[in-house]
Formats: sequence, C-alpha cells, structure tokens
Amino acid sequence: MSNKSPEQQTDRELISATVDAITATVPVGLQPAQAFSAAARFAQTLAKQPQVVARRAAQLVTEQAKVLAGTSTVEPGPKDRRFTDEAFQENAMYKRLAQSYLAMDQQVHGLVADLDIDEKSRLRTEFLADLITDAIAPTNTLLGNPAALREARRTKGQSVRDGLRHFAHDVKENGGMPSMVDSRPFTPGDSVAATEGSVIFRNEVLELIQYAPTTTKVFQRPIVVVPPQINKYYILDLAPGRSLFEHLVGAGHQTFAISWRNPGPEQRDWNLDTYCAAIIEAIDATLEITGAKGVNMLGVCAGGITQAALLGHFAATGDKRVSSASFLVTIIDWDVPSTMGTMISRPVTEAAKRRSQQQGVLKGDDLNKIFAWLRPNDLVWNYVVNNYLMGRNPPAFDVLAWNGDSTNLPAALHADFMDIAITNAMTHADGVEVLDTPIDLGAIDCPSFVVGAVTDHITPWEACYETVKLLGGDSEFVLSSQGHIQALVNPAGNPKGKYYTNPDVAETATEWRENAVEHAGSWWDHWTKWLTPQGGRKVNAPTKLGSKAHPPIMPAPGSYVLN
Repeated sequence: MSNKSPEQQTDRELISATVDAITATVPVGLQPAQAFSAAARFAQTLAKQPQVVARRAAQLVTEQAKVLAGTSTVEPGPKDRRFTDEAFQENAMYKRLAQSYLAMDQQVHGLVADLDIDEKSRLRTEFLADLITDAIAPTNTLLGNPAALREARRTKGQSVRDGLRHFAHDVKENGGMPSMVDSRPFTPGDSVAATEGSVIFRNEVLELIQYAPTTTKVFQRPIVVVPPQINKYYILDLAPGRSLFEHLVGAGHQTFAISWRNPGPEQRDWNLDTYCAAIIEAIDATLEITGAKGVNMLGVCAGGITQAALLGHFAATGDKRVSSASFLVTIIDWDVPSTMGTMISRPVTEAAKRRSQQQGVLKGDDLNKIFAWLRPNDLVWNYVVNNYLMGRNPPAFDVLAWNGDSTNLPAALHADFMDIAITNAMTHADGVEVLDTPIDLGAIDCPSFVVGAVTDHITPWEACYETVKLLGGDSEFVLSSQGHIQALVNPAGNPKGKYYTNPDVAETATEWRENAVEHAGSWWDHWTKWLTPQGGRKVNAPTKLGSKAHPPIMPAPGSYVLN
C-alpha cells in the first residue's frame, strides 16, 4: 500500500492526467475535452502547493528584474545550441530576450523539482515541462532568431519563401512535422543494407537473410538477429564500415537476419504469438542450412521483447535450440522510470489501442512522431529552424533516412506490447502466455549478454540493466557510450567510442556503474569475443548460400524491406 497521503495521491493522478492530455499531440488519441479537463485539474494541483509556486514565482520576478537591468548572469547550458549566435551576446535586446526565456525555463523546471510527487510522476511532469518550454523558445520564431533574420536579408526574402514552401510540403506530405532528412541518396541494397547475402526463407511475416561469409572458417553455431518490429532491420546493416552484420561476418560468425514484413490493416490480427511462431520457422531454416543443433540470438529493442517471450516459451517446453541470447537496448522491466514510461498509463494505452484497432495498425509515421517528441529540441525544433526559418533543405544523412523509412505495427501486437508495459507482465512468472504456454523469464538458463547506452532517451540503460536480473543463467551487462541509435551503429575503431564492463551483477544499476571499468573502443568487439565460445567449433565456410531445402530466393536485402 502507498505511504502517500490521499491528497498527494490525488496530485499524482492529476499530473498524470495532464501529461496524458499533452501526449495526445504526439499522438495517443485523447479528445480535446479531456485535454482541457486535465489541464484544469493540473492548475488545481499547483494551487494545493501554493508555497512552491510562490517561491518559484518570486525567484522568477527577481531574475527578470535583473535581466531588464542588464545584471543577470543567466546563461544557456554548454550543450544548448539555440543561443550560440553572436547576437545573443553582443546585442542587448537579444541578450535580454535569451536570458528572460532561460530564466523562465529554469524556474519552470525548478517548480517541477520542488513538487511533492513520486519519481515516475516527476518524470512525466518534466516531459510536459520540456514540451512547453522548448516550444516557446524565441529561436523558434523568425523575429526571435537573429541568424534567420540575417539569412532573410542576405537572400532578399528567398529563405522565407523557401521556408514557406517547405512548410507547405510538410503539412501535405509529412503530417505537419518538419522533414528531418533528404532520403533520396539512400536506397536499400545500394548505399544502405548493402552487405552481400540472400533471402533463403520467407513466410508471410518475415524474410530470413543469410549473409555471405568473408572468412575461410566460420563458427558452426550461427546467430539469428531479431530486429525491432517498429523499424526496418537495416540500421544493423547501415553502410560498409558501419554495419553490425558486416562486423559479425568478418569475425567468422554465420549471420542470419530477420527482415519483417511491413504490415497493413489486413494484418491487424498479427500478435505476439504470430511473430514468435514466425521466428521459430526462421530458426528451423537456419538450423537446416547450417546443420547446427542450436543458434545464438540477438534481439534489438522491441525485437528483444519478442525474443524474451520466445525464450520463455522454449524454457517452458524444454526446447534447447537457442544456445545464447543477447539483448540490445531492450526494456523488459517497465517499472524503472523512463521518458518512454512517462507516456504509459491506462488512459493513454487504452486510447492508443483503440486508435490502432480502428486503423488496423499503429502507423509508422505516428511512431516517428512519438520518438521525435521525446527529444523535441533535437528532432523537432531544430528542423523547424533549419527548414522553415533558414529556408534550407534538410540534410542527407543515412541514419535519419533509415529513421524516416517507417514501418507499421499490427494492432494486435501493439495491444500486446501496451498490455505488457502497463502491467509489467514479463517481470512476473506466468504474467504472459506465449503460444499457449505461460512464461517465466527466470527459467531461461542459456547465457545472456545485455547492452544499454548511457544517453539513451528511448530505453534508458538503467531499465535495460534490470534484464540481467530477470533472466536465469549467466548474464553479462555492458554499457555503451552515446545514445540509442549510436549504440546500434558503433563500429570498431571509433576514436570517440567507449564502453563499461563489470562482471558482477549488482542489486542496482547505480551500484553496477560505480564499480564498472571504462574501455576505449566499441562494445561490438567485446561482444564478438563473448560470442566466441558460444559459436562452437570452427568449420569450413559454406561455398554457397542456402541449401537444397532452402535455396536462395533473391539477393539481399530482399523484398519486404522495400515496402
């Protein structure tokens, strides 16, 4: 039972309702009346803690007086790129404009920090505060952005006309979101997803790609990669020199990768069972082709959740065809506070499920919006400034091109994922049933390797760490530098790369980090060393792909990735 007072519990519920309303814009499908009602209740919540509001208001008034007088020392943070233009230092008006905004921003976030609420509610409220304060930054407007005004003068208004043209295009073609990338230079099978291989198995859910070996000897036990269903697989095969598959093949691992079909409304009933059954068929094809008795597996993000469910099923049925399992930036324990978790509540999940049921799918474009609004300065307002105020074309960048190559999520699988998150079902024995078997992750006894990323805003590393405590068998956790996507695209030889290891499984992520050792380089290399004993003995590399039972169907990257 909670030790919070009834009044504090009410405050928490009101704050949660407010964030539920705001997240309707990113989107979850709540109605305008709900948004208005939630905002009104949030105002009532603040009224119940008047001393907090009064103290912060007084500090804001004091600081704004200093701004007007020219004595304020408020400065942007070292990573805040919005106010780097020299005008914000040399022009008195712009300097005061920036300081006034920054003072307000500091006090709003200070108010959130002072509220007497639990940690998850605080994260939800911080998310709300970020959305609002980032949106009203003066640099998001033409008059408040000196660089944009200079560009308008230099081009005699052409930048403004170009910006309006870009805006009109995005309203018509991009759901009103600013375009992040010029994706024209990036075509799967050419400039991206270019590692040599063939599709050697296909069912209605997935294509299985076998990659051509580049070494004379290979490990007998292959690895099967399960990518997220919410993205196309080729972030793991982005470009030569930056491809995880190329790296695995180069280390002598027989590599097989799943490429999911991009579902439409007619696949609305595909659920977790559907995907697990399809993976089993892919594993069986891999075993037949290689002659191995077991496979290693890598699950990535949402693919890691699916992999955990499948391994739970195998454990329940005594199936030993998986010899080791690796999990990359995957959350299984949703009780750990995270930015993504701030948007998980029953009203939100029910509204989201209703919307995907009506459409048949959760549209990939909607998912992209959600992830963009988790980092609005970097992924929304940065492009508002570049595309609309400066009148420039978005950059050509392969990672962003992949991100924009969106996929849909079937309504039934979306509902399964939402139910798992809201009830944290996979942390409880028999909390989830897969292919008619209740699963217990603690019964999974194969070795496991778990990777988190330091600045991951989608799957925080502290939440990823909890996976090592949920799984049975020996488990190792490695913490990669940088963020969610950088952890996936983390090639060896990166001079900025580093990772942390600690062989002990500590009670908390914080305790693990305190005793972790920093290493220069990429976790890719550490992982492939860990995979070496899991790969079994070395055998001659196959001279051709596929087998008599599973002949090559077409060259990689296949057909599903193009839809």
